[in-house]
Amino acid sequence: MAALAASWSVPAAAQTAEPVQERSCRLLSEMPAAEQAAIRSDAVNAGRPIPDGAEIEVCRERIRSGTLLADLYGPQDAAYRSVIRWTPGSQIPFRGDADAILRGMPILLKDNIETADMPTTAGSLALVDNAPGRDAPLVTRLRDAGALILGKANLSEWANIRSSSSISGWSAVGGQTRNPYAPERTPCGSSAGSAVAVAIGLAPAAIGTETDGSITCPASVNGVVGFKPTVGLVSRTHIVPISHSQDTAGPIATTVEDAAIVLSVIAGSDPLDPATAEADARKVDYRAALDANSLNGTRIGVLRFLVPNYSAETQAVFEANLQAMRDAGAELVEITEAPADFRQIGGWELTVLLTELKHDLNLYLASTDPEQVKTRTLADVIAFNAAEPRETVLFGQDLFERAEATGGLTDPAYVEARERSFRAAGPEGIDRMMAEHGVIALTAPTTSRAWTNDPDDDDRSQGSASRLAAVAGYPHLTVPMGFDRGMPVGISFMAGKWDDAKVLSLGYAFEQRTRARRAPTPQTIH
Repeated sequence: MAALAASWSVPAAAQTAEPVQERSCRLLSEMPAAEQAAIRSDAVNAGRPIPDGAEIEVCRERIRSGTLLADLYGPQDAAYRSVIRWTPGSQIPFRGDADAILRGMPILLKDNIETADMPTTAGSLALVDNAPGRDAPLVTRLRDAGALILGKANLSEWANIRSSSSISGWSAVGGQTRNPYAPERTPCGSSAGSAVAVAIGLAPAAIGTETDGSITCPASVNGVVGFKPTVGLVSRTHIVPISHSQDTAGPIATTVEDAAIVLSVIAGSDPLDPATAEADARKVDYRAALDANSLNGTRIGVLRFLVPNYSAETQAVFEANLQAMRDAGAELVEITEAPADFRQIGGWELTVLLTELKHDLNLYLASTDPEQVKTRTLADVIAFNAAEPRETVLFGQDLFERAEATGGLTDPAYVEARERSFRAAGPEGIDRMMAEHGVIALTAPTTSRAWTNDPDDDDRSQGSASRLAAVAGYPHLTVPMGFDRGMPVGISFMAGKWDDAKVLSLGYAFEQRTRARRAPTPQTIH
């Protein structure tokens, strides 16, 4: 298990920067065979395979003692703004024994996840001093497994729930995170910084959160793996919330194997989060459950009714990858009709999210230190934003205002919307499609290419596979499948509640078969 951490190296931007004290280089061909094989494998996983016969120089560096983490890692991120803040100082607190599963593995956290040593802002100036001195339970699990928390990743402010016109990857605290494949295009959100940081190699994995698409969309458009677990598998305690019905944290990584390893660590029950009551009984060793032959003999449903929504280029890439799955032995079943109430789910979902946002955010704000966080309710945050021009320079807060007007968790409109949306997406949606078509999982393109951030541009978002799994609370994995006009796009695998291991294994088999990920070329943005 420790091999994961051992495969990570110093950021490229540090190789000629001030922190480097000593540098030694060798030709790859002069190194022991086992070391050559490990380096080649790491290069494949990073999306930069070494061509056969190519002669390369492998360099290792010793870092100057006392170098601040911000100075070591910051230069590589300067063009992308994926990180809001680095863990302070020159050393990362470490715990865990020599056999810890994540020993020495660098991980970034989306900045709506609390840590004891840094503020947690959700990207908002209202929370810029929010430092209650506590680790979220998932952070405790990471630290106990030997992970090194590098810092906090930027995000779409308030996880994209403040405004219907919000810009993905922008927050008043962190600015605009850039897509490393094309800086004028969206990094998607809300876990934009987590996905970009992994894509550019700052860390092999990061933690994002998703309510609907906030892990899978940024992972897809930034060419990395993203996994939204079953809601209730991972604790949400001490994470700035939107919706207790749909929120979950999950891993973003360069490979499915890395995502599975991280999930094995963060999954588990938390007495402070009732949704996780079954997690200890349901969790498994997700890495051990991966099977490179799991596509062979497996019936998978193709969500054909979604496909016309995507760009022509993404549709073509998807069809080529469906054939790759057939070549791997999968039996693909066309599902041409959407669930009966599919078109109504979005409206019901918004009612649920806005109602739960007011309730859940008020509870979270009440748990913070009033000396640090003066905004004690959603109404206070709305007033803060109205008085703070840096918050509203790009878009407003219409969704916050609508949430403040909701009637609470006993409101009949909310109760009906939650019941109908869940039933339509879960029992009458994913579950019924799988049962009626005799399939064990579903697949569709995750997104089309990243669209531009220019509101006057006609290149818009095209297609999404996230809603059914998000509203049902079921697992959803995206894996790189190719490129649409030079921009990465992912393929989605979904299944029923607690089918996390199955979904990861199918995605792993697909990944091993196709090896579609290609790392971005470093950008210089002025």
